[in-house]
Amino acid sequence: MGTALVYHEDMTAARLLWDDPECEIECPERLTTALERLQQRGLEQRCLRLAAREASEAELGLVHSPEYVALLQGTQALGTGELQTLSGQYDAVYFHPSTFHCARLAAGAALQLVDAVLAGAVRNGLALVRPPGHHSQRAAANGFCVFNNVAIAAKHAQRQHGLHRILIVDWDVHHGQGIQYIFEDDPSVLYFSWHRYEHGRFWPYLRESDADAVGQGPGLGFTVNLPWNQVGMGNADYVAAFLHVLLPVAFEFNPELVLVSAGFDSAIGDPEGQMQATPECFAHLTQLLQMLAGGRVCAVLEGGYHLESLSQSVCMMVQALLGDPAPPLSGPMVPHASALESIQSVRVAQAPHWMSLQQQGVAPVLSPSPRSPEGRPSPLLLPGGPEFKAAATQDVAALSSLLDQLRLNPAPPVRTAVALTAPDAALALPSDVLCEEGSAPQEETQAWARPHEALAQDRALTALGKVLYLLDRILDGQVSSGIAVTPASAAAATLDVAIRCGLSHGAQRLLCLAVGQLDRPPDLTDDGRTLWLNIGGKEAAALSMFHVSVPLPGTTGGFLSCVLALVLPLAYSFQPDLVLVALGPAHGLRDPQAALLAALLRGPAGGRVLVLVDEESTPQLAVVLARVLHGEAAPSLGPFSMASPEEVQALMQLRGQLEPRWKMLQVASEAGGPGSG
Repeated sequence: MGTALVYHEDMTAARLLWDDPECEIECPERLTTALERLQQRGLEQRCLRLAAREASEAELGLVHSPEYVALLQGTQALGTGELQTLSGQYDAVYFHPSTFHCARLAAGAALQLVDAVLAGAVRNGLALVRPPGHHSQRAAANGFCVFNNVAIAAKHAQRQHGLHRILIVDWDVHHGQGIQYIFEDDPSVLYFSWHRYEHGRFWPYLRESDADAVGQGPGLGFTVNLPWNQVGMGNADYVAAFLHVLLPVAFEFNPELVLVSAGFDSAIGDPEGQMQATPECFAHLTQLLQMLAGGRVCAVLEGGYHLESLSQSVCMMVQALLGDPAPPLSGPMVPHASALESIQSVRVAQAPHWMSLQQQGVAPVLSPSPRSPEGRPSPLLLPGGPEFKAAATQDVAALSSLLDQLRLNPAPPVRTAVALTAPDAALALPSDVLCEEGSAPQEETQAWARPHEALAQDRALTALGKVLYLLDRILDGQVSSGIAVTPASAAAATLDVAIRCGLSHGAQRLLCLAVGQLDRPPDLTDDGRTLWLNIGGKEAAALSMFHVSVPLPGTTGGFLSCVLALVLPLAYSFQPDLVLVALGPAHGLRDPQAALLAALLRGPAGGRVLVLVDEESTPQLAVVLARVLHGEAAPSLGPFSMASPEEVQALMQLRGQLEPRWKMLQVASEAGGPGSG
């Protein structure tokens, strides 16, 4: 199962036929540039190419009125003047004689992608389409959007495939009010949107774009709006929004399909968004979404108007869909104070509806005080203003510098390698996972083993040689991630050697996640180069900012909170260049929990993860881990169960101790002071 890329060159036919500065940015080059970049990077060739088909009138009718569809059909025969007059009846829309055909192809591409994924022909995919769709309503075009491609795809998945839980994630910089209106009373569709809002002063200037718009009737709690009230939001803000809002709710919702309204006007350099998130951030967001719905992720292009930023962001998303490791995030991982305030306002508004937020100590407020829009933006915020031009110039320079860095750090030739002690386990591995037979030189292995009596036995020494060899291949860029099996009696000693070897062989910051009965090596210091996190300790304790212990939660909700609200924020704050995961004796994790943990930790270190597995673990554990490190979806954790009061208390206590140092742990109500501004 691979990744589909759905496209049709006819979608480049529609273009603006008169002068309109507002609409001219929605141009055919948005598609052609993105496709060219995918081809240049060799990504298109790795996808299953599907030619988009037109959506039928019945399929369009899943969302749109017959009168509206007929009106659009009639535009094919109109002259330029008539098209301009009709376009003027809508907000930020232009029509072309080819618009109806292009828009039917865009909707049909989304349908084709959903059908391919749900039929099992591919695992995931991207529909590269225009015109976009998320602003379009039942009987109205809006904001460049003609037919609501993602909404039609969601309705189709419900009707034709019998799905009962669909997640729509809209990361376009504008609020997708069209999707919200269509599903706001439908509890089978969870709609999440972040968007530039500025207290109602940014388009589309809607009161219902704020955090306290949470759905209606049976759909209460199934609309999640995260309003950005300042420009300049970046990688840390976007990841924090996923960790503290979207993912807790999404895991509880347990979707059968994830649809992404993939607008890249929320990326650096875009004239509409004026945000700072770099292209590789969208690879991280995509990876995080692949933890849901068995990896069934269907992305459909929405906005994105800076051609270089758009095309690079599309490439990053496709790389993640293909299973490639995401490059490490650049810049300090410190969310803005305004972002923290927005995130907390969403958590408070949604807490009455979601156990996953209640168990994180969010106090629900049933009736948030309404806040009215404060007027239109000042001219200086609009494209063309002097402040905008200066910011845009800086963004383009930053994007160019970033792309140079990415070219200098190509992906390793081997994505995943394993060193197994039971050769028959290799039969269940994906065909392109490397079964590593190599070993470090005997003299080197013996030198590292000498301080540890537990490594004196031949079996332990042989296993250590394989660990060291695999570790070196990861650090020198030949392998992205690896798994090695170690004897139970030598688990702690092997981990100690792996840490010391990793630090001496080039790792600048090493995150060690030890699960089970494994103590921190006594000579490990708090010099800032290692962060030790033990899951399975006797009590929750932060012995220092670099030495953290937490008991293993016994509930699904407690485990997810531990991972999303503690482990990942710590990892993204620390920004390691190597992650060691050690599953020691009696680690207590079920295979799906271990797989999810390993899969999520691919992100912070750019995919450089080495997992040490105690040989007494289940025979299939190494295989499951290899699959998720290779980019496959983690198995389901099963039904959501509320965290125990003890688990909630332990997590809140640790977060309170660690937040002053590790800023990704913060949300606004818990922040000790102003954030990064």
